[in-house]
Amino acid sequence: MLGLVLCGGQSLRMGTDKGLLTAETKTWAQSACNKLAALHFPVKISVNQQQRESYLALFSESHLITDDTSLQLKGPLLGVLSGHIQFPSEDLMILACDMPLMETSIIKMLYSNYQQHPSADAYIFINDGEPEPLCAIYSANALSRILSMLHNRSLHKHSMKFMLDHLVINSIPIKDAQKKYFQNFNAHAELNGQ
Repeated sequence: MLGLVLCGGQSLRMGTDKGLLTAETKTWAQSACNKLAALHFPVKISVNQQQRESYLALFSESHLITDDTSLQLKGPLLGVLSGHIQFPSEDLMILACDMPLMETSIIKMLYSNYQQHPSADAYIFINDGEPEPLCAIYSANALSRILSMLHNRSLHKHSMKFMLDHLVINSIPIKDAQKKYFQNFNAHAELNGQ
């Protein structure tokens, strides 16, 4: 198992790199890393080429996975498959950096489900009937199949939710009290509660 913090988005609506925003004394990227590291497996940071220098000020080069631009993808799936290409035998636990309210206890619940039900392709939370693909676990075998679909031009949409349509899912329903942990912040107004 390898933890992968997704920081490679464009952050267009936020206007600044979301992974480098700070809460208390840590950046969102550092905080997400710490939450995954609490499960005692290695953690890497997914970044795009333009972010690389900024993140080297916070993380060692060995912690960074730069997007594989040969994939002709955009969005979170690019970060996930770039991580898979570098570590093809590892199952990946994904956490987006822009979910700063996520709690380690929720991540541990996901990991426990993964340990108890080893035959699934992906382990995700379901929020009001919708999957939460950016706090999830994806098996190495499943990601290998998705990569093959991409190369064969049979992955017709490049979204995480479309990918899930092709996988055997183990899902955990989110309780109302847990929904706040999955809040995804994309703009300053959301941070300010507007």
